[in-house]
Amino acid sequence: MPRKIFQNNMLKKDTHSYRKVATAACFGTFLEWYDFLTFATLAVVFGPLFFPYSDPNTALLASLATFGVGMVVRPLGAAFFGSLGDKIGRKPIFMITISLMGIATVLVGFLPTYEQIGIWASVMLVSLRLLQGLSAGGEIGGSAVYLTEHAGNESRGFKTSFLQLMGPLGILASTLQIALLRHYLSPEDFQAWGWRVPFWISFFLLIIAFWIRRSLEETPVFLELTKKNKKVESQLINNFKDPEIRKRMFLLFFCISSSGAILFFCVQVYTAIFLKVSVNIPSGIVDQLSIYATVVLFPLTVFAGWLSDKIGRKPVVISGLILGTFFIHPAYEILQSLGTQYLQYGTPSSLLGIGLILTVLSLALGLVVGPQTALLAELFPAKSRNSAATLPHNLAAGWIGGLLPLIVTWLNQWSGNSLTGLWYPTIFLAIGTVIAYFYMPETNKVNLLN
Repeated sequence: MPRKIFQNNMLKKDTHSYRKVATAACFGTFLEWYDFLTFATLAVVFGPLFFPYSDPNTALLASLATFGVGMVVRPLGAAFFGSLGDKIGRKPIFMITISLMGIATVLVGFLPTYEQIGIWASVMLVSLRLLQGLSAGGEIGGSAVYLTEHAGNESRGFKTSFLQLMGPLGILASTLQIALLRHYLSPEDFQAWGWRVPFWISFFLLIIAFWIRRSLEETPVFLELTKKNKKVESQLINNFKDPEIRKRMFLLFFCISSSGAILFFCVQVYTAIFLKVSVNIPSGIVDQLSIYATVVLFPLTVFAGWLSDKIGRKPVVISGLILGTFFIHPAYEILQSLGTQYLQYGTPSSLLGIGLILTVLSLALGLVVGPQTALLAELFPAKSRNSAATLPHNLAAGWIGGLLPLIVTWLNQWSGNSLTGLWYPTIFLAIGTVIAYFYMPETNKVNLLN
């Protein structure tokens, strides 16, 4: 098929067909995030159940470390499944990863606690968390490539920005469930069995996601590559041999994925931990604030994706990096002050102020991740896109973002100051801003077949 005809076919892709593909891809990614982040939402609960140290801070660190383990192994899953995706196609990988994630998550809901079987409870929890991390490495990043290659060459930022909502939506679903469970169950019942319910629900979500994904089509870009025999056996190794691809992998890792992961875990994960543990705001109120922060992020992310189609990916991303650099540390100082005021005086205005701070933090996050899905695919040539995009993206999300709650909490405990650890994401974002400004290419309107 001549290239011009192929491009015209992509541009004229049936809207209904794309919506079907987007729905299937997004629902599967939602399930991956729901499963993966339910663990983070329950980190405070897992401490005494699976790591019953006499010191509550040590138990919390152990729980956060177990969450981090799943993030650390994500690059291994990305390297394996990403390379396989360049070799056998994008669709088969999705069927494997969704199954692994779903099974591991459901089993967490049936685990015996430390009180019942001792140290084996901790071992089994960590093992299932490792399996979650491996499957997430193949899914998250690869789904961005899959959806972008189906989106064609026009309005990719807007069309693909919806995939970035799946992480916050996963947290929203998880947080809302836990809030309802806490409301209707006594603290004793929730601690005894209520925390298991979100993991049990994963079983039904897995069946739905698997059924939907069976109808997915392979991407037109990969099908065209297959016809032209442009596949290679060890594309991941070749990526590191190519200086341009290697450079872009570094830029994706440091400026886009790491920075996005830092902002994501600050806004969507660590904020709730900070308000519960450091400020001591009741869990029910924090859960409501977390739901608000997630809901307000939705339109901001889609807007950022749309804006990147108009003015370019680079200026939108850099704007988010700058806002995050200058606002993260003072934001948490204000959150601490407002939280203290609320606990002392119970003033509703304090909660409104916290909501405003969360809105600004969500704006910074939305500006970085809104164009991110399109960027992951646009940075790399078609034959190496899956492996080149998934490895640095998951390395960043796993080693930089996933370990952020643990590192920040440890630094806070080491210094005796609940704000010291926040200099870590602040400095990282500042460096990422400078590198992105000088070296990040503009990828809007890039032809995905090249």
